[in-house]
Amino acid sequence: MQNPYQTLGVDRNATADEIKRAYRKLASQHHPDKGGDKTKFQEIQSAYDTLSDHQRRSAFDNPRPQSHSFGFQGNGPFDFQSVFDIFGARFQQPHQQRAQRAQMTLWITLLDVAQAGPKTISVGTHQGTMTVEIEIPAGINDGDTVQYPGIGPGGMDLLITFRVHPNPRWERQGLGLVTDQTVDIWDLILGCEVPITDISNTELSVTLPAGTQPGALVRLKGRGLRDRSGQIGDLFIRVQARIPTDVPQELTDLIRAKYQK
Repeated sequence: MQNPYQTLGVDRNATADEIKRAYRKLASQHHPDKGGDKTKFQEIQSAYDTLSDHQRRSAFDNPRPQSHSFGFQGNGPFDFQSVFDIFGARFQQPHQQRAQRAQMTLWITLLDVAQAGPKTISVGTHQGTMTVEIEIPAGINDGDTVQYPGIGPGGMDLLITFRVHPNPRWERQGLGLVTDQTVDIWDLILGCEVPITDISNTELSVTLPAGTQPGALVRLKGRGLRDRSGQIGDLFIRVQARIPTDVPQELTDLIRAKYQK
């Protein structure tokens, strides 16, 4: 098994924020959509999945000997608990509540959160796999749990805990989304129009007035995430400055004459 700490380049005492920053940096570098290696990206994702989950991180840090007990208790009936990882969904039947409900953890993307709506998922049981359709609630938060009545194995209620993959481009703040946009320093000085796409890949245009400062946040109202009540967050563009390397000598001389004492 790979060492998730080595994969992300963090030490064992790393905080959750340090782990998230390391993941975002590596995921951005190795994402297949940007020409990265798919296998490497999957290793990075797997390492983050382990270290971002408290129980899985604790299990890695404190491994226990494998147990082969199948739940026989004295002279009582056979008791079986099964856990399956299928298509990113972990399905679990707790023996204490098996007759009432089934539980699973489902990883989704930030785009799933933005689009919400129906989604077909595959889950596993000790009898095989089954396919069910669920409704992803608008604006679902990482760690939220939703109960779906009667769609689990044997007509049980299905209790799903949603986990949301961090997105290397978008930083989520409640219903708001923040993204970085790098602009040439001359455009910040003179003002410009900057093309951008939102989380749903809709093309937009942002006006930066003359004298916009690096680090400024430009707000696009109503372009963030929507929740179940219909409330909509905003999209924020965090402006970053790009300094050109081919500045003409005469311009350099003018700047030096004007501002250097």
